[in-house]
Amino acid sequence: MSTTPTEVLAFPNIKAIISDNGTAEVVVAGNSRVVPAGETLQDLRDNALALVVAEARTLQRPVRVRIEDPEGHGELIVHPGGNVESVSYETRPARRRTAAPASTPPAACAEVIDATPAPTPVKPEPAWPTVERQPWPPLAAETALAEDVAPADDEAPQQTAATDTPVTLRSLKETSFLVSAPVLEPATQGWRGTLTRLGFRMDPSEEELSEREDIRTVSQHWPGPRTIAVVNRKGGANKTPTVVMLSAILARYSGAATVAWDNNESQGTLGWRTEKGAHDRSVLDLIGSSTELLSPSTNAAEIAKFVHHQTADKFDVLRSDENEEGDHEVTAEEVDIAHQVLTRYYRLVIMDSGNTARAANWRRMIDHTNQLVVPVTAIEDRAEAARLTLQTLESRGGHDAELARNAVVIVSESTDAKRSMTGDALKRAKAEAQRIADGFEPFVRAVVRIPYDPALVNGPIRYEALQPATQRVWLAAAAAVAKGF
Repeated sequence: MSTTPTEVLAFPNIKAIISDNGTAEVVVAGNSRVVPAGETLQDLRDNALALVVAEARTLQRPVRVRIEDPEGHGELIVHPGGNVESVSYETRPARRRTAAPASTPPAACAEVIDATPAPTPVKPEPAWPTVERQPWPPLAAETALAEDVAPADDEAPQQTAATDTPVTLRSLKETSFLVSAPVLEPATQGWRGTLTRLGFRMDPSEEELSEREDIRTVSQHWPGPRTIAVVNRKGGANKTPTVVMLSAILARYSGAATVAWDNNESQGTLGWRTEKGAHDRSVLDLIGSSTELLSPSTNAAEIAKFVHHQTADKFDVLRSDENEEGDHEVTAEEVDIAHQVLTRYYRLVIMDSGNTARAANWRRMIDHTNQLVVPVTAIEDRAEAARLTLQTLESRGGHDAELARNAVVIVSESTDAKRSMTGDALKRAKAEAQRIADGFEPFVRAVVRIPYDPALVNGPIRYEALQPATQRVWLAAAAAVAKGF
């Protein structure tokens, strides 16, 4: 697919320079990279373009590069796939030929000169030349013609006239002195990171670039608050660990005020799996104080009276009612009130849920949701419950159906008897997780598989307690969720 120059960003500033002495360099945003030597000029061109293609792949988009070599100069568009488009290429003026040998008849010399066609006056190029697909330099026949045709003395007035032709200037809107080129930071992980720390600057691996992109995704701030609902109609599907992990990652990386809200119709487990504050207040207390909390004169710090801060993972928890003697169930109107309060004080609201999709508080939670997350452990009945949850939402149409189609499904390997599993049993557990993940993939926006980690099984959940591999996969899951915002 052809790309016009106006569609390709002008940064980073890239130059490919081949000198007369047979050396070459590629300069990216002021950083010079030596081009491997070649036996011919074309070898040097190919080696230089290989470095530019690598830069395009790193940026995952086409780049523009200014080229200079002993034969001419111009501009190319280089794509991550390796194809190259020539925007312009201007050959250097050929050196005047030496006088013909004495043995050559003067008439023959005159005949050669007379046979040289007069150059066509140069027309001013438009501000952005039409892109032509051709290698660096343009086709060999065109280059040869430009080199072999040396202007005669009587052609000088024509060239002067062409030089005096008015030039069309580019608009100042097309450039800016304030555009800064993105800098590719050196590797920090693996053997590449080790060499960088020893003083040998190494570019990051594909794995490290992928992790950086996920971090960038979860670190953004979106205009207005965002609400995530974590749902599955079956208990034991990993809803609460999913709420904690998403809250911890989004709060840690984005720095946005984040609250995890237990919207269970009965006693939820979110309060049991997270750190307790210096009080016993729950969502019912917050609803009862909503008038005060929504008052313009109320200080933002007052919300701390009702939520439980997670000191390590930097998010807050709004617990469900834990009064064993109470029988109050949160109504749809009370969900509206609590959501209005929380979105005044927080940018991200992540809601845990009960197991009844017909409950009033469950259905009103869906009305406020921007992104749906469906966790499931790799057990058949949990997977079937997840499917039925999505099917219920899809059948309702409108906003609910759109949430189902745009959902992120998180499949966790089963924890049942995991510690005693060995050999074939472990392989079967992983295969079952993959089978369930593959089954959901055609029907939702994203599916992420999570490996078993004992830190998620019992007790309070802490992000730092997870194994590094588990942390990395949960980061990818949070990035998949954030892309839905």
